[in-house]
Amino acid sequence: MTATRQQIVEAADDLFYRQGFEHTSFADIAGVVNISRGNFYHHFKTKDDILDAVIKTRLGRTQQMLVDWEEEGATPKDRIKSYIKILLTNWTMIKDYGCPVGTLCTELAKLNHASRDEASKVFTLFRVWLRNQFSLLGHTGDADALAMQVLSWSQGVATLGNAFNDRKYAKQEVDNMCDWLDSLPVSTT
Repeated sequence: MTATRQQIVEAADDLFYRQGFEHTSFADIAGVVNISRGNFYHHFKTKDDILDAVIKTRLGRTQQMLVDWEEEGATPKDRIKSYIKILLTNWTMIKDYGCPVGTLCTELAKLNHASRDEASKVFTLFRVWLRNQFSLLGHTGDADALAMQVLSWSQGVATLGNAFNDRKYAKQEVDNMCDWLDSLPVSTT
């Protein structure tokens, strides 16, 4: 990817998150990158082309983050806690704009946008990864249900933490999720 193209994607990713996909124009993105419209159109013909590149970038970043958690976490519980604690790691952005994955998926669903399913693949990456971690803990029969429980709990915390701009609440719920995880027995089924 060329440097200019990468700058466009990074600017669009940030603006889609902060302003929303629908409320971000070519001019907004070009203004951040400081390029002419002609140069802009050389790299992307439509806003949907940019959205596709943003989603692809988010998928790549998420995959790398999961690899990093695999390498850094000694146990499946440690790795799951890395996912849970991202709420606090990213709190400064979540308090202002919500979860980047959840907000984009919600907006694209409201728009009935063709990229809706592609955007939800980031959640699918998390779901599959969490399911694998729970399977490693011995919860093969209920691994997917546990993965969905963690996903839904964290999305609820992100949404309410954003709505109430309440870090104390978010911290309390992160602690509750970690305590819940620690209380799960290692299953042999």
